[in-house]
Amino acid sequence: MHGMAAFDAKLASVHMRGQWKSEEFLQRAIGGPKPAGVPTLWPWKQIATMLDEAGRIMPESLQARRSLIFQNPDLPRGTTHTLNMGVQMIQPGETAWAHRHSIAALRFIIKGHPRLSTIVDGERCVMEDHDLVLTPNWAWHDHHNESGQFAYWLDVLDVGLVLGLNQTFYEPGTGKDQPPPARRSSPNARMRYRWKDVRPELAHRPISPADGRLYEYLDASGGPTLPTLACQVQNLPSGFATSTRRRTSSAVYFVLHGEGATMVDGQELAWSQNDCFAVPNWTRHQHINRSKSQDAILFSVHDTPVLRALGLYREEQGA
Repeated sequence: MHGMAAFDAKLASVHMRGQWKSEEFLQRAIGGPKPAGVPTLWPWKQIATMLDEAGRIMPESLQARRSLIFQNPDLPRGTTHTLNMGVQMIQPGETAWAHRHSIAALRFIIKGHPRLSTIVDGERCVMEDHDLVLTPNWAWHDHHNESGQFAYWLDVLDVGLVLGLNQTFYEPGTGKDQPPPARRSSPNARMRYRWKDVRPELAHRPISPADGRLYEYLDASGGPTLPTLACQVQNLPSGFATSTRRRTSSAVYFVLHGEGATMVDGQELAWSQNDCFAVPNWTRHQHINRSKSQDAILFSVHDTPVLRALGLYREEQGA
Protein backbone atom coordinates (compact mmCIF):
# COMPACT_ATOMS: atom_id res chain seq x y z
CA MET A 1 0.00 0.00 0.00
CA HIS A 2 1.55 3.29 -1.13
CA GLY A 3 0.81 6.98 -1.40
CA MET A 4 -2.77 8.13 -0.84
CA ALA A 5 -4.11 4.67 0.04
CA ALA A 6 -1.49 4.31 2.76
CA PHE A 7 -2.29 7.76 4.12
CA ASP A 8 -6.03 6.98 4.15
CA ALA A 9 -5.29 3.85 6.16
CA LYS A 10 -3.09 5.82 8.54
CA LEU A 11 -5.88 8.34 9.12
CA ALA A 12 -8.38 5.54 9.74
CA SER A 13 -6.10 4.04 12.38
CA VAL A 14 -6.45 7.23 14.45
CA HIS A 15 -10.19 7.60 13.72
CA MET A 16 -9.89 10.32 11.09
CA ARG A 17 -11.00 10.56 7.47
CA GLY A 18 -9.97 12.88 4.66
CA GLN A 19 -12.79 14.91 3.18
CA TRP A 20 -11.57 13.90 -0.28
CA LYS A 21 -13.09 10.48 0.47
CA SER A 22 -16.53 12.14 0.31
CA GLU A 23 -16.19 13.33 -3.28
CA GLU A 24 -17.96 10.26 -4.66
CA PHE A 25 -20.85 10.87 -2.25
CA LEU A 26 -21.09 14.52 -3.29
CA GLN A 27 -21.12 13.60 -6.97
CA ARG A 28 -24.02 11.23 -6.37
CA ALA A 29 -25.96 14.07 -4.69
CA ILE A 30 -26.05 16.14 -7.90
CA GLY A 31 -29.75 16.49 -8.73
CA GLY A 32 -30.90 15.66 -5.21
CA PRO A 33 -31.21 12.65 -2.93
CA LYS A 34 -32.03 9.13 -3.93
CA PRO A 35 -35.57 8.44 -2.68
CA ALA A 36 -35.62 6.54 0.60
CA GLY A 37 -37.84 3.49 0.22
CA VAL A 38 -40.15 2.57 -2.63
CA PRO A 39 -43.78 3.52 -3.38
CA THR A 40 -45.98 0.86 -1.75
CA LEU A 41 -49.71 0.26 -1.33
CA TRP A 42 -51.47 -1.71 1.42
CA PRO A 43 -55.03 -2.72 0.38
CA TRP A 44 -57.76 -2.53 3.00
CA LYS A 45 -58.99 -6.08 2.40
CA GLN A 46 -55.58 -7.42 3.43
CA ILE A 47 -55.30 -5.01 6.40
CA ALA A 48 -58.74 -5.98 7.75
CA THR A 49 -58.00 -9.71 7.41
CA MET A 50 -54.74 -9.38 9.35
CA LEU A 51 -56.39 -7.29 12.07
CA ASP A 52 -59.14 -9.85 12.51
CA GLU A 53 -56.49 -12.51 13.02
CA ALA A 54 -54.57 -10.24 15.41
CA GLY A 55 -57.74 -9.89 17.48
CA ARG A 56 -57.96 -13.67 17.86
CA ILE A 57 -54.27 -14.14 18.66
CA MET A 58 -54.05 -11.08 20.93
CA PRO A 59 -57.33 -11.05 22.87
CA GLU A 60 -56.30 -8.05 25.04
CA SER A 61 -54.15 -5.07 24.08
CA LEU A 62 -53.47 -3.64 27.57
CA GLN A 63 -50.08 -1.88 27.44
CA ALA A 64 -49.22 -3.07 23.91
CA ARG A 65 -51.21 -1.78 20.96
CA ARG A 66 -52.97 -4.02 18.46
CA SER A 67 -51.63 -1.95 15.60
CA LEU A 68 -50.19 -3.28 12.34
CA ILE A 69 -47.38 -1.04 11.09
CA PHE A 70 -46.75 -0.90 7.35
CA GLN A 71 -43.18 -1.84 6.50
CA ASN A 72 -41.63 -0.36 3.37
CA PRO A 73 -39.97 -3.28 1.54
CA ASP A 74 -36.89 -1.19 0.71
CA LEU A 75 -36.18 0.15 4.22
CA PRO A 76 -34.84 -1.55 7.37
CA ARG A 77 -37.92 -0.27 9.21
CA GLY A 78 -40.73 2.23 8.77
CA THR A 79 -43.29 3.15 6.11
CA THR A 80 -41.05 5.99 4.91
CA HIS A 81 -37.63 6.88 6.29
CA THR A 82 -39.23 9.29 8.80
CA LEU A 83 -42.83 8.04 9.23
CA ASN A 84 -44.59 4.94 10.48
CA MET A 85 -48.14 4.32 9.37
CA GLY A 86 -50.42 1.48 10.39
CA VAL A 87 -53.97 0.60 11.39
CA GLN A 88 -55.04 -0.10 14.97
CA MET A 89 -58.06 -2.10 16.05
CA ILE A 90 -59.67 -1.98 19.48
CA GLN A 91 -62.40 -4.41 20.48
CA PRO A 92 -65.77 -3.61 22.10
CA GLY A 93 -65.36 -2.74 25.78
CA GLU A 94 -61.57 -2.67 25.53
CA THR A 95 -59.10 -0.20 27.03
CA ALA A 96 -55.55 0.27 25.71
CA TRP A 97 -53.62 1.32 28.80
CA ALA A 98 -51.91 4.67 29.26
CA HIS A 99 -48.34 5.38 28.23
CA ARG A 100 -46.29 8.23 26.78
CA HIS A 101 -43.27 8.59 24.51
CA SER A 102 -41.17 11.21 22.79
CA ILE A 103 -42.53 9.94 19.47
CA ALA A 104 -45.43 12.11 18.30
CA ALA A 105 -48.50 10.30 16.98
CA LEU A 106 -51.90 10.96 15.47
CA ARG A 107 -55.04 8.93 14.89
CA PHE A 108 -57.29 9.32 11.86
CA ILE A 109 -60.50 7.43 12.58
CA ILE A 110 -61.65 4.87 10.02
CA LYS A 111 -64.57 3.40 11.98
CA GLY A 112 -65.40 5.27 15.16
CA HIS A 113 -68.24 5.80 17.59
CA PRO A 114 -69.41 8.51 20.05
CA ARG A 115 -68.42 6.11 22.86
CA LEU A 116 -64.90 5.63 21.49
CA SER A 117 -62.25 8.02 22.84
CA THR A 118 -58.60 8.75 23.47
CA ILE A 119 -57.61 10.54 26.67
CA VAL A 120 -54.71 12.93 25.92
CA ASP A 121 -53.09 14.49 29.01
CA GLY A 122 -56.46 14.33 30.76
CA GLU A 123 -58.50 15.64 27.81
CA ARG A 124 -61.14 13.25 26.46
CA CYS A 125 -61.19 13.25 22.65
CA VAL A 126 -64.17 11.49 21.08
CA MET A 127 -63.25 9.45 18.00
CA GLU A 128 -66.06 9.50 15.43
CA ASP A 129 -65.68 8.55 11.77
CA HIS A 130 -62.86 10.50 10.06
CA ASP A 131 -62.03 12.64 13.09
CA LEU A 132 -58.34 13.42 13.65
CA VAL A 133 -56.96 13.04 17.20
CA LEU A 134 -53.42 14.04 18.16
CA THR A 135 -51.08 12.69 20.82
CA PRO A 136 -48.15 15.15 20.90
CA ASN A 137 -44.77 13.90 22.01
CA TRP A 138 -44.58 13.08 25.73
CA ALA A 139 -48.36 13.33 26.16
CA TRP A 140 -50.05 10.62 28.21
CA HIS A 141 -52.65 8.77 26.17
CA ASP A 142 -54.97 5.78 26.51
CA HIS A 143 -57.77 4.50 24.28
CA HIS A 144 -61.27 3.46 25.44
CA ASN A 145 -63.91 1.65 23.41
CA GLU A 146 -67.11 1.82 25.44
CA SER A 147 -69.23 0.95 22.41
CA GLY A 148 -70.41 -2.48 21.30
CA GLN A 149 -68.54 -2.23 17.98
CA PHE A 150 -65.04 -2.91 16.74
CA ALA A 151 -63.17 0.34 16.11
CA TYR A 152 -60.37 1.05 13.61
CA TRP A 153 -58.10 4.01 13.09
CA LEU A 154 -55.00 5.01 11.20
CA ASP A 155 -51.85 5.51 13.29
CA VAL A 156 -49.10 7.80 11.99
CA LEU A 157 -45.95 8.43 14.04
CA ASP A 158 -42.62 10.22 13.49
CA VAL A 159 -40.67 7.10 14.51
CA GLY A 160 -37.93 7.23 11.88
CA LEU A 161 -37.16 10.86 12.61
CA VAL A 162 -36.98 10.42 16.39
CA LEU A 163 -34.88 7.26 16.11
CA GLY A 164 -32.53 8.94 13.65
CA LEU A 165 -31.97 11.79 16.11
CA ASN A 166 -31.53 9.30 19.00
CA GLN A 167 -34.24 11.07 21.02
CA THR A 168 -36.40 8.12 22.08
CA PHE A 169 -38.03 8.18 25.53
CA TYR A 170 -40.84 5.93 26.77
CA GLU A 171 -42.79 5.65 30.02
CA PRO A 172 -45.56 3.14 30.69
CA GLY A 173 -48.39 4.02 33.02
CA THR A 174 -48.74 2.23 36.33
CA GLY A 175 -52.22 1.02 35.40
CA LYS A 176 -54.87 1.47 32.77
CA ASP A 177 -55.46 5.12 33.72
CA GLN A 178 -52.97 7.94 33.22
CA PRO A 179 -51.66 10.14 36.03
CA PRO A 180 -53.02 13.69 36.30
CA PRO A 181 -51.14 15.90 33.79
CA ALA A 182 -48.78 18.51 35.22
CA ARG A 183 -49.28 20.66 32.10
CA ARG A 184 -50.69 20.45 28.62
CA SER A 185 -48.11 19.16 26.14
CA SER A 186 -48.43 22.12 23.79
CA PRO A 187 -50.44 25.30 24.44
CA ASN A 188 -51.21 25.67 20.71
CA ALA A 189 -52.15 22.05 20.03
CA ARG A 190 -55.70 21.16 19.07
CA MET A 191 -56.15 17.59 20.21
CA ARG A 192 -59.21 16.83 18.06
CA TYR A 193 -60.38 17.94 14.62
CA ARG A 194 -63.97 16.85 13.93
CA TRP A 195 -64.72 15.61 10.42
CA LYS A 196 -68.14 17.26 10.61
CA ASP A 197 -66.26 20.60 10.79
CA VAL A 198 -63.55 19.76 8.25
CA ARG A 199 -65.76 18.35 5.50
CA PRO A 200 -67.71 21.55 4.70
CA GLU A 201 -64.47 23.54 4.79
CA LEU A 202 -62.94 21.14 2.26
CA ALA A 203 -65.97 21.40 -0.02
CA HIS A 204 -65.54 25.20 -0.31
CA ARG A 205 -61.83 25.21 -1.08
CA PRO A 206 -60.89 26.39 -4.60
CA ILE A 207 -59.54 23.78 -7.00
CA SER A 208 -55.80 24.02 -7.64
CA PRO A 209 -53.93 22.09 -10.38
CA ALA A 210 -51.48 20.64 -7.82
CA ASP A 211 -53.97 19.34 -5.24
CA GLY A 212 -57.60 19.65 -6.28
CA ARG A 213 -59.47 21.00 -3.24
CA LEU A 214 -57.05 21.04 -0.28
CA TYR A 215 -57.66 21.51 3.44
CA GLU A 216 -54.66 21.82 5.77
CA TYR A 217 -55.09 20.94 9.43
CA LEU A 218 -53.54 23.75 11.51
CA ASP A 219 -52.95 24.26 15.21
CA ALA A 220 -54.34 27.20 17.20
CA SER A 221 -51.45 29.44 16.11
CA GLY A 222 -51.87 28.65 12.40
CA GLY A 223 -48.88 26.32 12.37
CA PRO A 224 -48.66 22.65 11.32
CA THR A 225 -50.70 19.97 13.05
CA LEU A 226 -47.65 18.90 15.11
CA PRO A 227 -44.02 20.15 15.03
CA THR A 228 -42.99 17.06 13.03
CA LEU A 229 -46.21 16.06 11.22
CA ALA A 230 -48.36 18.05 8.79
CA CYS A 231 -51.84 16.76 7.90
CA GLN A 232 -53.93 17.46 4.83
CA VAL A 233 -57.08 16.20 3.18
CA GLN A 234 -57.76 16.73 -0.49
CA ASN A 235 -60.74 16.27 -2.77
CA LEU A 236 -60.10 15.19 -6.35
CA PRO A 237 -63.21 15.93 -8.48
CA SER A 238 -64.39 13.20 -10.86
CA GLY A 239 -61.97 12.78 -13.75
CA PHE A 240 -59.41 15.13 -12.16
CA ALA A 241 -55.64 14.54 -12.29
CA THR A 242 -53.22 16.65 -10.30
CA SER A 243 -50.12 18.13 -11.87
CA THR A 244 -46.90 16.18 -11.32
CA ARG A 245 -44.53 17.27 -8.56
CA ARG A 246 -41.71 16.01 -6.41
CA ARG A 247 -40.82 17.10 -2.90
CA THR A 248 -37.96 16.49 -0.50
CA SER A 249 -40.60 15.42 2.04
CA SER A 250 -42.14 11.95 2.24
CA ALA A 251 -45.84 11.25 2.76
CA VAL A 252 -48.34 8.56 3.67
CA TYR A 253 -51.92 8.48 2.36
CA PHE A 254 -55.28 7.01 3.34
CA VAL A 255 -58.19 6.80 0.89
CA LEU A 256 -61.39 8.09 2.52
CA HIS A 257 -63.52 7.78 -0.57
CA GLY A 258 -63.38 6.92 -4.24
CA GLU A 259 -60.95 5.09 -6.45
CA GLY A 260 -58.09 6.06 -8.67
CA ALA A 261 -54.33 5.82 -8.91
CA THR A 262 -51.16 7.59 -7.87
CA MET A 263 -48.26 7.49 -10.30
CA VAL A 264 -44.89 7.53 -8.49
CA ASP A 265 -41.80 7.68 -10.70
CA GLY A 266 -43.69 5.74 -13.37
CA GLN A 267 -45.10 3.12 -10.97
CA GLU A 268 -48.87 2.93 -10.62
CA LEU A 269 -50.46 2.54 -7.19
CA ALA A 270 -54.13 1.76 -7.92
CA TRP A 271 -56.24 2.55 -4.84
CA SER A 272 -59.80 2.35 -3.56
CA GLN A 273 -61.61 3.16 -0.32
CA ASN A 274 -59.63 2.58 2.92
CA ASP A 275 -56.42 1.61 1.11
CA CYS A 276 -53.13 3.09 2.38
CA PHE A 277 -49.99 3.98 0.45
CA ALA A 278 -46.58 5.61 0.83
CA VAL A 279 -44.87 8.18 -1.42
CA PRO A 280 -41.11 8.36 -0.73
CA ASN A 281 -39.22 11.64 -0.72
CA TRP A 282 -37.99 13.18 -3.98
CA THR A 283 -40.20 11.05 -6.23
CA ARG A 284 -42.32 12.52 -9.01
CA HIS A 285 -45.94 11.76 -8.28
CA GLN A 286 -49.43 12.52 -9.54
CA HIS A 287 -52.90 11.63 -8.18
CA ILE A 288 -55.63 10.62 -10.64
CA ASN A 289 -59.36 10.21 -9.99
CA ARG A 290 -60.53 7.74 -12.62
CA SER A 291 -64.21 7.92 -11.73
CA LYS A 292 -66.42 9.87 -14.13
CA SER A 293 -69.09 10.46 -11.50
CA GLN A 294 -67.62 10.44 -7.97
CA ASP A 295 -65.08 12.57 -6.15
CA ALA A 296 -62.09 10.94 -4.46
CA ILE A 297 -60.87 12.07 -1.01
CA LEU A 298 -57.35 11.45 0.30
CA PHE A 299 -56.05 12.10 3.82
CA SER A 300 -52.26 12.47 4.06
CA VAL A 301 -49.47 13.08 6.57
CA HIS A 302 -46.16 14.71 5.61
CA ASP A 303 -42.82 15.29 7.36
CA THR A 304 -42.58 18.84 5.95
CA PRO A 305 -42.56 20.82 9.25
CA VAL A 306 -39.08 19.59 10.20
CA LEU A 307 -37.69 20.16 6.70
CA ARG A 308 -39.13 23.68 6.57
CA ALA A 309 -37.75 24.51 10.02
CA LEU A 310 -34.28 23.40 8.92
CA GLY A 311 -34.47 25.15 5.55
CA LEU A 312 -34.26 21.81 3.69
CA TYR A 313 -37.68 21.66 2.02
CA ARG A 314 -37.69 21.82 -1.77
CA GLU A 315 -40.38 21.22 -4.36
CA GLU A 316 -40.39 20.91 -8.13
CA GLN A 317 -43.50 21.12 -10.30
CA GLY A 318 -43.91 19.33 -13.59
CA ALA A 319 -42.51 16.18 -15.17
